[in-house]
Parts: sequence; structure tokens; C-alpha cells
Amino acid sequence: MITLKQAVIVEGKYDKIKLENILDAVILTTDGFGVFKDKEKQRLIRRLARERGIVVLTDSDSAGFVIRGFLGGIVPPQQITNVYIPDIFGKEKRKTAPSKEGKLGVEGMETGRIVEALEKAGVLCQQTDAQNPLRRQVTKTDLFEDGFSGQADSAARRKMLLKALDLPERLSANAMLKMINTFLTYDDYKAAAQNIQNTQP
Repeated sequence: MITLKQAVIVEGKYDKIKLENILDAVILTTDGFGVFKDKEKQRLIRRLARERGIVVLTDSDSAGFVIRGFLGGIVPPQQITNVYIPDIFGKEKRKTAPSKEGKLGVEGMETGRIVEALEKAGVLCQQTDAQNPLRRQVTKTDLFEDGFSGQADSAARRKMLLKALDLPERLSANAMLKMINTFLTYDDYKAAAQNIQNTQP
């Protein structure tokens, strides 16, 4: 696995699945053009960019470049690293026909090509907090013990926590855990959890 400090922005869930087998990093999807209207996701991307920088890895077709252009309009250029996959014509295995432009997207790229593209952009092998054994990570057990999973009111409590942390309310429990460990220390998380506990009737 290749560790990246920056968050990686891709277009769709299949791109994300592909990269999760290669990268140890925060990986976020734009849901295609969905990011254009999703203000919460835009805010999260800006926050990731500000705190750790983002790597934009979209397909090399016209839609991918439109999404790059949009992200470049909402995030300062010094916080973005653009990674470009090569133009390779073909079709992804799961699809019955090639894309409109006939090019392979991120999900269809060989792993070696993706690694090569990352190397060209100069973003490989950067140190992350996950590699610091002294930093205590928030775990699924912590979420359970603090009532954010496995209990009758867990969904409501997660929603309160996400709001308190200024994170999108539609994040899954796993995605929420990843963002907590990206933005907060263990002590910060415990303080937020305690505040929510104190506001419960």
C-alpha cells in the first residue's frame, strides 16, 4: 500500500474501490457531476484541501476535465495536485460498451499506470498521522462505547456528532470514522462525544 498525506478526489465508487487497493489515504468521490450541487461535499473538499491538500484523479475524458475545472474553482490552486492518467482506449470489465470517448477511466487503469501517474505528480510515499504509532486513533469500539453505533438512538447521536464536527450528515459510520481520524485527535473526539452526552435528556 502507498501512503498519501493528501486526500484523493475521484469521480465514482468504482474508482474509489480501485484506489483503496493501492492507497492508504482518505478517498472521496464527487459522484460524477453530483458535486456541482452538493454544498456539504464541497465544504468537506475545501476543508480537506485546507488541512492536508487534495489530489485530483479524474478520468481523462471531457467529463473528468469539467470536474477538475470545477474543483479548481472552489479550492485554491496551491492546495491541489492534479494527477493525470494516460489516454488508453478500451472498456472496463464491468461495462458492456466503452465510454462515450472510448477511453479507460481510473477504475480500468492497471495499477502500475496509476502508480506511475502519482510518481509523475510527485505525491508518493508521504508521511501520514496513521504512521505515527504514538497517535491514538478513534476506533469502531470507541464509537460503540460512546453510543454512536449499535444502540437504538445511535443514528440520531451520529447526526448530532456530524453536525458538531461540521461534517456531511449523510456520511456512513465508516466514512465518519475516517474523517474523525483525519481532522481530530482522540482527545478532541472524546470532548465532542462528551458534549453530546451532556446535551442528551
